[in-house]
Amino acid sequence: MGTVTPLPFPDRAASQQTGFERTELLRILDLYGRMVAAGHWRDYAMDFHRDVAIFSAFRRTAERPEYRIEKRPALRSRQGMWALVSEAGAILKRGDELANVLAPVERKLMKLVGG
Repeated sequence: MGTVTPLPFPDRAASQQTGFERTELLRILDLYGRMVAAGHWRDYAMDFHRDVAIFSAFRRTAERPEYRIEKRPALRSRQGMWALVSEAGAILKRGDELANVLAPVERKLMKLVGG
């Protein structure tokens, strides 16, 4: 009765996943909300893996995402940990600051609202 047997869980340090910090997620969701209000986006998805966190924005639910916002902390010292990826898979913008990476989508939003 006094013996405790540890459960065979894998190494907890190895099972950690990359995620978004609260301020990063608020910035992304703010942009998403404005694109929804403009009638351009209708759905989103978030994927969290060990080396990358991905926010995908969709025009329609059944399509491929129009944009993917990827956070890869391993690339922080090289190309920058943030990337904006197009529907075709091309990297549109990469950098260290989330605001700079989101700039092309912000410009598109201004055209949608203004025109």
